[in-house]
Amino acid sequence: MKQNIFNPLIISTLLSITFSISSNSQELKRRGLWESKIAYPKNNIPGAKIVSVTNNSAFETAGLKADDMIIEVNDILIDTPETWTEIKYDVRAQNNTKFKIIRGNDLLIKHVNFKEYPKEKHPNLETYYEQVTNRFGITQRVIITKPKNIKTPQPAIVLIGGLSCSSIEAHPTKANNWTRLIKDLVEKSEMVVMRIEKPGVGDSEGDCSKSDFLTDLSGYKAAITHLKSKTYINTSKIVVYGSSMGSALAPLLANEYDLAGVISDGTFFKTWFEHMLEIERRILSMKGNNESTIVKKMNTYYIPLYYGMLIQKKSYMDIVNDYPALSEYNYHGPYHMYGRPLKYYQQLQDFDIAGAWEKVNAPVRILRGTNDWIMSAFDNQMILKVLQQKKHSNFELYEYPGLDHWNTIHESALDSFKGKPGKWDDKISQTIINWAKEIVVNDL
Repeated sequence: MKQNIFNPLIISTLLSITFSISSNSQELKRRGLWESKIAYPKNNIPGAKIVSVTNNSAFETAGLKADDMIIEVNDILIDTPETWTEIKYDVRAQNNTKFKIIRGNDLLIKHVNFKEYPKEKHPNLETYYEQVTNRFGITQRVIITKPKNIKTPQPAIVLIGGLSCSSIEAHPTKANNWTRLIKDLVEKSEMVVMRIEKPGVGDSEGDCSKSDFLTDLSGYKAAITHLKSKTYINTSKIVVYGSSMGSALAPLLANEYDLAGVISDGTFFKTWFEHMLEIERRILSMKGNNESTIVKKMNTYYIPLYYGMLIQKKSYMDIVNDYPALSEYNYHGPYHMYGRPLKYYQQLQDFDIAGAWEKVNAPVRILRGTNDWIMSAFDNQMILKVLQQKKHSNFELYEYPGLDHWNTIHESALDSFKGKPGKWDDKISQTIINWAKEIVVNDL
């Protein structure tokens, strides 16, 4: 397969041109409220199974029931988790949505008119659902919250999430700790907070399972430009808070937009190729493999797999076809990894994440959980070393005891890996809030 070449100058020029939504552009429609639990398709066999249906919901009104198997939505076959995720976010309220289902041995057609997914409401805050259009022509949802009755331009936090195709809306129905952290930032920071939905997520146009790294990055840039145009924002006091993948983009965005500070949560420094090899090694160890077995599996399977994908720019399908023995060890889809297209990671591999850290001048705060088995502790030390070498005068690393990659405290990294229940601690979000306030107060 022909290798893709990314010219850094062209990429930088392309992504520096961003557009905010104009007054006469079509307003994004609100996504539909599903009010049901549905199991993803498995093993590329069509069908998303309805587990339960809420009383008085659009599903119940349309006659759908638990154990119905959804085969198609609006004539699109539901055969992979990525397709289902795309459909789930693409359904809009007040539209007539066609479902093809199997109930027992019967094939049925049902039409569902979804209710509107409720918008956020927060005490003592104004909440704005706005939109921007990125350089690739995709219109994305941004959510801005700000204290009521403000009289002077305010400091702000720009939140950049991880790579997953999950919404950054904070609703009471969401019980995970990432949502709790977002809610705390919005309600307790006393600052303006802006969040950006990825393409194909929430109300945004596009398809997250097909959206690549450069498209995501273009959306973040368009959103920051949009925020800086607001008269209620003190543009010299905008802090970027990035989590996971967003943590590695935070210094890049701070550099380009002259932001007041960087807060990185669960970050990395090395290339994605190095990262994937390190994480596979940790996973093999947590699964109980001895060191000799780990070395054999890394050399025989994982190094060829990720070299083919990230360096040679092949699809998993092409790699496995060339080397069938890899199929046993490849847990990703033929053309996706963690729900995102392979192109996303191939572009990321060629992007200069480390160089952005090297150039950052704004204050830096780094949060790492001691039980984070996704990201390497050594990457954080590499960042500190680079900042020290560049004589950066305002940076801090805090290693949060017991914290994993998903804002949850565990007894061990192995407990997190096994999915055991963990604990939330209000100090997690408060640490980030305190840092943001400290940065904007000191940035005079």
